[in-house]
Amino acid sequence: MIVQDNNKTLLGQALSSQAIRWALISGLLFPFVSWVVEISRLRMPFSLTGIYQVHKACPVLWILDLIPVLIVVLAYFIEKKRNIEKQRFDAQINERDARLNAMAEFSTQIGEGNYNAKLEPTSEKDILGHSLLIMRDNLLANHEKESEENWIAAGKENISNILRLHNKIDELADKVIAQLVNYIDVVQGALYIFDDEKKVLTSVAIYAYNRKKFLNQEFKLGHGLIGQCAFEMDCIYRTEIPDDYVTITSGILGDQKPQSILLIPLITDEKLQGVMEFASIHDRIPELTIRFLKELGEIIARTVFNLKVTQRTELLLKESQQMTIELRENEEQLRQNAEEMRATQEELQKSNEQLESKILEVENAQKRLYSLLENASEIISIYEENMVMKYESPSVNKILGFTPEEMMGGKDMDRLTRKGESSMRNMFKQLLDSPAEPVTIQYTYMKKNGQKIFLETTGRNLLDDPAIRGIILNSTDITERKRAEREERLKSKMQSLSENSLDMIIRLSTVGQFFYANPTVKSFMGIEPKDLINKTLNEITISDILFNYFRETIDTIKSYPNKTNNELTIPAVMDGVSCERIMSFVAIPEFNENELETILFVGHDITEAKQIELEIQDKNRKIEDSINYAQRIQSSILPDIRTVRESLPKSFVYYKPRDVVSGDFPWFFRRGDDIFIAAVDCTGHGVPGALLSFVGYFLLNSIVDRDLKLAASEICDRLHFGVRKTLKQEMEDAEARDGMDIAFCKINYKEKEVQFAGAHRPLYLLREGELIEYKGDRKAIGGIPHRKKEEENFTNYTINYKRGDKIFFFSDGLPDQLGGPEDKKYSPKRIRELISENNNLPIEKYSNLFSSDFDKWKGDGKQIDDVLLIGIEF
Repeated sequence: MIVQDNNKTLLGQALSSQAIRWALISGLLFPFVSWVVEISRLRMPFSLTGIYQVHKACPVLWILDLIPVLIVVLAYFIEKKRNIEKQRFDAQINERDARLNAMAEFSTQIGEGNYNAKLEPTSEKDILGHSLLIMRDNLLANHEKESEENWIAAGKENISNILRLHNKIDELADKVIAQLVNYIDVVQGALYIFDDEKKVLTSVAIYAYNRKKFLNQEFKLGHGLIGQCAFEMDCIYRTEIPDDYVTITSGILGDQKPQSILLIPLITDEKLQGVMEFASIHDRIPELTIRFLKELGEIIARTVFNLKVTQRTELLLKESQQMTIELRENEEQLRQNAEEMRATQEELQKSNEQLESKILEVENAQKRLYSLLENASEIISIYEENMVMKYESPSVNKILGFTPEEMMGGKDMDRLTRKGESSMRNMFKQLLDSPAEPVTIQYTYMKKNGQKIFLETTGRNLLDDPAIRGIILNSTDITERKRAEREERLKSKMQSLSENSLDMIIRLSTVGQFFYANPTVKSFMGIEPKDLINKTLNEITISDILFNYFRETIDTIKSYPNKTNNELTIPAVMDGVSCERIMSFVAIPEFNENELETILFVGHDITEAKQIELEIQDKNRKIEDSINYAQRIQSSILPDIRTVRESLPKSFVYYKPRDVVSGDFPWFFRRGDDIFIAAVDCTGHGVPGALLSFVGYFLLNSIVDRDLKLAASEICDRLHFGVRKTLKQEMEDAEARDGMDIAFCKINYKEKEVQFAGAHRPLYLLREGELIEYKGDRKAIGGIPHRKKEEENFTNYTINYKRGDKIFFFSDGLPDQLGGPEDKKYSPKRIRELISENNNLPIEKYSNLFSSDFDKWKGDGKQIDDVLLIGIEF
């Protein structure tokens, strides 16, 4: 960089000195012309004496003599001012480049996830710098939100797995509290179950300092923090701990008192099921942890409620079985004492009264059991091991609308979907294979009124239980739970979208109901997002363009559930000004259990992008015009086939540039008896290759025009060093490795001689049906020299041609072209075979032969490089 700056300074000084010299020369013309005119007018001799006499006769000439000095001084100050302006402009460009590099590095670090990267805006007007910082902050906020939601979801999943695996409250409570204490990083946790009959809260699980604690505690409603939480049915979060709060001793921490406590009520269907208590030695419990425990409380409460009902049902069933056994024993005893009862009427009457009393008790117990089963929140079914139902609880009428009789006889399986029937069969298979392990499945079921609901069924193998002798299924309507999970899922999805997004984000149901709308919607629809939620398209007033787009897209995705893309021009209000904006809308179908649930619409404002696109199109047109003009310039200096055939009658040039301008070019020069022709392949193609081709073209002209006695290899050597010098590749800090390959021929008809030298390019000689190859040297024209290895000169081949000999040389664009059935290279082998197989073909026909064969080989593929092939027949 310092060398370049010095070169620029020296060049500027040279130009400045040259400008002053020209100013001096032009200034001297004025006095000189004046001297000549006055000497001629006074007819004096042109000598120093004559010049002095003329000045003496005309003193004005002394003033004219000062003009060169004035012009030189003026030129010096003008040139100095121009150099100062140039240096200032270069400094501004360097400063801007440094700023852009810093912003690029900042963007790269953000893209790699380094949100702590720093960038200092140059000023308040540095819009790009401030925008990058805002983008970084938004990405960081989104990352933190996503991490919180993932933490909550993972915690729920862990607890849900525990709830599904345990059907006893004590075991479930121990596992849940132990998992939660470790997961939320507290030192103490406890779970209290509410006894509906005693109206007290009893501890069932206490976990502290990574160990289970065996403490039995009871709290009445309103007594202590536990009772207060249960009575108010609301969370209690305290950082000021009462003096009478129970502390649990740790071997590490001693009797250290907790610094914060949190109590979460377990409530389902507005009924209290229990209370969870957590204590931390930290000053505060994170808000994220509190939100997680609140959301988890309802799930645990619902599970506790179901386990209570199940345990109560099993207890009542066992009591009924015990009473039935006692009844049978009493009947047997009555039969044995029948004679004694007949002998004594009083004893018989007394026995009858006792029997009737017990029968009444049994009937009452059966009525209570029937009423409990009829009003239970789950269906109890008993099946044979062959999946034939033998008992259905009366609650089926309340939950599904069918009577128990309507479910018997295999009708229960007939109402299942194919997926539900498969799940049921798999459950029975698992229960029979592993009798000790309960199995839970979920499936959809159609009620008698046609309503579709979700059922969760837990099966237990009680074939060995003499009271059941079957497989018992407990089925619960989980439709509301599914709905709550769906709402939670939709809410979670929405929270993952940035509220600060500039895109318009809307989620609609398949009937056009709004589930979500971000703040950007107001700018394009003129309606607050909160006013859209739960309303349908028909209930709001929006532009006809948006209304029709939403309605048509919903209908389309319902028929063909695929993502769609559309561009719309819609009215909008930006900064209080009405305008039209071009929006790119993406409609994404969202599914739940393979059913279309909602459609997410994302509208991106592409108005500025469209304007930029138009500007790019205009710039592209100008670039194309410039390239076309460059092609006309390149075509004007390159030899055409008619010029070549004036000196080489039997010849052809197959020239097929890849782009408008080419890096390959044919070169031709004739002087005296010598004809020079070459196929030159410059590094690259298109505009870069064309620029390098001008360097090669004019260097070759200069070398050959100066000395005709040079051999072909010597011309290549001089071209080699000329390219290096032109591209400054001999400098120590040179980075430009550009150069060219060449197949160079010098032909002398008088001596019947062809000299050939090549840089990476060969020459093929076809003589009497035999193909001979002259390989070029394995080095290029130009390029950075090897500092520790001495270069060898190019090899010069001399060929004494015979009548009928043909020579061919070409650039690498022909053999490197990909194509054919296996997408391989055209290859030098194919070129040799094509020449040999058509050795009797006139030289002019080879152009069409190679053109058609090249197009056939390329097929529908893309031409990868410029193509140049030259052939000459002697």
